[in-house]
Amino acid sequence: MKRAALTAAALTAIVAATLAAALHSGQAGAQAAAPTAVPADVAPDPLGEKTGGATTVWATGKNAFSFPAANLTDPERTRFVIGNSFFKRNWVEAPASTKARDGLGPNFLARSCGACHLFDGRGEPPPWKRGISDEEPLALLLRLSVPGADATGGPLHDPVYGDQLNTSAVQGVKPEGRVRLRWEAVKGRFADGTPYTLQKPEYIIDRLAYGPLAKGAMVSPRIAPQVIGVGLLEAIAERDILANAEAQAAMPGPIKGQPNRVWDAFAQREMLGRFGWKANVATIAHQTAGAFHGDIGITSTQHPQQTCTPKQKDCLAAPHGGKSGEPEIDDKTLGEVVFYQATLAPPARRNAKDVQVLRGQALFAQAQCAVCHRPTYTTAEGPFPHLTSKALQGQTIHPYTDLLLHDMGEALADGRPDFQANGRQWKTPALWGIGLIKDVYGHTRLMHDGRANGVLEAILWHGGEAEGSKQQVLKFNEADRQALVKFVESL
Repeated sequence: MKRAALTAAALTAIVAATLAAALHSGQAGAQAAAPTAVPADVAPDPLGEKTGGATTVWATGKNAFSFPAANLTDPERTRFVIGNSFFKRNWVEAPASTKARDGLGPNFLARSCGACHLFDGRGEPPPWKRGISDEEPLALLLRLSVPGADATGGPLHDPVYGDQLNTSAVQGVKPEGRVRLRWEAVKGRFADGTPYTLQKPEYIIDRLAYGPLAKGAMVSPRIAPQVIGVGLLEAIAERDILANAEAQAAMPGPIKGQPNRVWDAFAQREMLGRFGWKANVATIAHQTAGAFHGDIGITSTQHPQQTCTPKQKDCLAAPHGGKSGEPEIDDKTLGEVVFYQATLAPPARRNAKDVQVLRGQALFAQAQCAVCHRPTYTTAEGPFPHLTSKALQGQTIHPYTDLLLHDMGEALADGRPDFQANGRQWKTPALWGIGLIKDVYGHTRLMHDGRANGVLEAILWHGGEAEGSKQQVLKFNEADRQALVKFVESL
């Protein structure tokens, strides 16, 4: 009990420090009760601009998420470039003369990692339109499972379609199905009377090639996230993430984050989940091999068999890529792609000294956003040092996440368990780089399925443990809302 109480006090101090950073100490109490303008001579945010410590790059524009960590050595930069090549270039159908890149499919979602993570950014769903959209989503996939758990404790796959619906296929193989969206308007008002409209997606699955989904099948949409800083998140000590859960458990109020424990194919053991929208993946290596396998159809040492199920006879008969009897991506090449992702640098903050940004930072803390979106950590060594760089170790970073699962309410629930995550829980996403998403990819779609158009809409979708924070934001006037958004977009 003593440890939990101390940890809770530390977390309370983090929130208080976030608030104090944006306010004069003599006016903090009054500002917390009724935020007004921040004095022009307020001290700058003590966290500074270096979101990733010495790895940080000063970058904006379309390539802001595509730079290597600033402190890599020259040999590591060469390794980064090699990994980048295999991340972004298309894989081709087998048989082909290009043995290093053949083996696409038989079923797949994309021809390369970069197709969904364009410019290393995040994907987006088809745009809103009346009726049913005919545009196929590319960077949005549908996870599938049926009630129960597999041998590792993870979701039990649909017996015909596996763990996700793949909407493309090579010649001679049928795509598994088609996904279309219908948008429903959800209207509301802020306390000052300002109306807002949110867009709730409905997913329509048709043209199923191998019959209907299994009885009781559960479907969960997932948008491709940006890739920056994942190596730094992997290097956060497990004890620091568990301390977040202990601290929240000891604090009053509904915010009670929980860690996910998942099976890792590389470590061959259960580990703390950090990646994926439900923290259902422990390491970048596991995530990368899994994405090659499920999204592109590329086999590896960890996933030596294609995803074809017994009913998919055409899929089973499709040719294998690479050398006969060997994985379609070898361990060295896969390792280079892992290294590339692990060393993608988070860009520096913008406008950190702006008065409106500092005011928004105070509002962020006042609404208890910093409880889940914890600002700061110091990194340790990741689980697979040979797949990453020492440049990521010992860095003071500011990702704004607790890497824990939270009940986000019925409006966001997918009803699909994933290891220890239930159907209402989602992992707190890191916020670094969020203000550059539009520069990189030309849109501002947020949340696990891209339903929110911008920061404010994302906040308005919060419920469950975050309902109280949302209610505070609903009471903010227009100037306060703008300041809050400007702060988040500065990260």
